[in-house]
Amino acid sequence: MAVNISLIRPEQIEAAVELFCVQLREHKIKAEASRVRAVLEKIVTDERYGFVLVATEAGKLVGVALGCAYLGVEHGGVSGWLEELYVRPEWRQKGIGTRLVSEVVRLARARGWRALDLEVEADHQRVMSLYLRHGFRPHTRSRFFLKLG
Repeated sequence: MAVNISLIRPEQIEAAVELFCVQLREHKIKAEASRVRAVLEKIVTDERYGFVLVATEAGKLVGVALGCAYLGVEHGGVSGWLEELYVRPEWRQKGIGTRLVSEVVRLARARGWRALDLEVEADHQRVMSLYLRHGFRPHTRSRFFLKLG
């Protein structure tokens, strides 16, 4: 298994859109491919927004990760949000998620981000273990959201 982890290239956007939409649907989040595509295209053309990583094997996308940048006071500067990480089910338990997280952390540090935040579904213990192994710690706070459009 020769899986390569790299920054996304423009010609890989459509395949990444598909994977991100599958993940969002798995989490019962309505995903409009056109909106996902617009986000990825914006990030590819302006790295100030963050980065998209792809895991490929023989040219096929088997995993993706999305790191989004934000400016905040909590961490005292530009930080990141590990917004999405997805590995195709048949490729799980092969170290791809671990490699994607490691590369997200490496790129965030290289870009001078002060911290990385993320969220995990409460029933995803395996994924929680992945992040704990990489040094992430749970917040004692609860996350809320408000849709604005």
